[in-house]
Amino acid sequence: MNISALQQARYAYNPKLPSSLKNSINDIVLESGGPTEAVTDRDELRGIFKLSYGKPIVTFAKGKNDKIGHELKVGVILSGGQAPGGHNVIAGLFDGLKKGNPNSTLYGFLGGPSGLVGNKARVISQAEIDTYRNTGGFDMIGSGRTKIETPEQFASSLETAKALGLDAVVVIGGDDSNTNAALLAEYFLANGSKIQVIGCPKTIDGDLKSEHIETSFGFDTACKTYSELIGNLCRDSYSAKKYWHFIKLMGRAASHIALECALQTQPNICLISEEVEAKKLSLDKIVEQICASIVKRAENGDHFGIVLIPEGLVEFIPEIKQLIHELNDTIAAKEEEFASIGSFTEQVNWLSSRISNVSHAILQTLPPEIAREFLMDRDPHGNVQVSRIETEKLLVDMVEEKLGVMKGNNLYKGKFSALTHFFGYEGRCAFPSNFDSDYCYSLGYSAFVLIASGLTGYLSSVKNLTAPADQWIAGGVPLTMLMNMEQRHGSKKPVIKKAMVELNGKPFKAFEEKRGVWAEKTSFLYPGAIQYFGPPEVCDSVTKTLLLEHEK
Repeated sequence: MNISALQQARYAYNPKLPSSLKNSINDIVLESGGPTEAVTDRDELRGIFKLSYGKPIVTFAKGKNDKIGHELKVGVILSGGQAPGGHNVIAGLFDGLKKGNPNSTLYGFLGGPSGLVGNKARVISQAEIDTYRNTGGFDMIGSGRTKIETPEQFASSLETAKALGLDAVVVIGGDDSNTNAALLAEYFLANGSKIQVIGCPKTIDGDLKSEHIETSFGFDTACKTYSELIGNLCRDSYSAKKYWHFIKLMGRAASHIALECALQTQPNICLISEEVEAKKLSLDKIVEQICASIVKRAENGDHFGIVLIPEGLVEFIPEIKQLIHELNDTIAAKEEEFASIGSFTEQVNWLSSRISNVSHAILQTLPPEIAREFLMDRDPHGNVQVSRIETEKLLVDMVEEKLGVMKGNNLYKGKFSALTHFFGYEGRCAFPSNFDSDYCYSLGYSAFVLIASGLTGYLSSVKNLTAPADQWIAGGVPLTMLMNMEQRHGSKKPVIKKAMVELNGKPFKAFEEKRGVWAEKTSFLYPGAIQYFGPPEVCDSVTKTLLLEHEK
């Protein structure tokens, strides 16, 4: 196989571990806290998770443990979208298993959760692991978005695990995938099975986090990758002095990526979905804010700039949020009937008597090419696929229109030329940064220790992440502790609560303090490419979000 020089060098990188995991396998013991509770909806969740609710948080410490080295068979699943570092989670899990007992076996389920349901698995070898260490992508075993939710799927999953003689299943995924892990753990227990289920927190969006899950893996690498690209555009626009770049970034439910990239690059405008919702900013108001920056910069002779837009922004704008809510519920209730409608015009007419007059009017006023994107196929959860809605183009169209009116009224005399971008897939499979390489390996190794210690229904946890890696604190958090009840497909279901940007949090406050200056003056930063070799303060750096959140 032909490989690049960087890939060859990354194979040789030895991920750093917390000191508690550097001990001999037989010298790692659990330290447990008291019972835990869910985020909200505790009575309902206690009723759903009768056998796995309320378990304690655990951490690892040094101590004699003669039971941890028994032979194990474990299956691992990559679930959902790709995130840098997934292969290192598997490598950490594999190495832990083999150090515990060389006869232990790791199975990889192919194509995501469907591999567990359909019994599509293969043994992962040492040679294969060594081929994927410290590399991006999920191509070792593939991923998928199958949601295990029907009685038949749960039964098939248990049948597969029994057929392979598994002791445990590890689910590497985001909030929905780890909700699945929690339900699977409960199902196995309810059916008299001792097969354990452990999750690992993955999502570049950064919305799977809590006091004990300080960040999800892949966020660091993705933000550094996007920030390099944004910094390149900042430099280009400053050089050419003629383009406004409207850049949409990954982040449907939360704006963590947009906020982190703003802190790294200092754009002129960065929209934060959570703020838009809190202040009930209309689409027109957002356009006004962007135009205000463009006008002010034009007065300074600067006819260029950078605007960052979170992927899910449209779902936080009050009038658009209501439109999407009505569309999701209406289309879900008549899914087959709606799918049979041929043209866009007929779809809009069909909706006229089924959604409110206000929402129907908004749908009709949107540019047709944008309105069509609101009616495209829904995602597996029945929601509009916001990544396919070209919000950046919608904003450019509206800004151009408003500037035209202002120019006609002699309120604007500048030049406006815009280019649009969507940075999403560019960051999902990048070579993981040193931080993500270390963090992911530690998560996988921790998952092994949780399994070897007999736990189920836990999420692998590594915290104290702004400290050097040997000071990280490894352990596990009960999945039920992260949950609440949410409306899905017309009914309330248990899900891990997404972590949103906190408007009173230190990262947002740091951004809020500076953005007024950035809107008028060129203050760009140019982070450059991810560095893998060199001084630790460069190569092992963490996100500005983490640094600010841990600022004393």
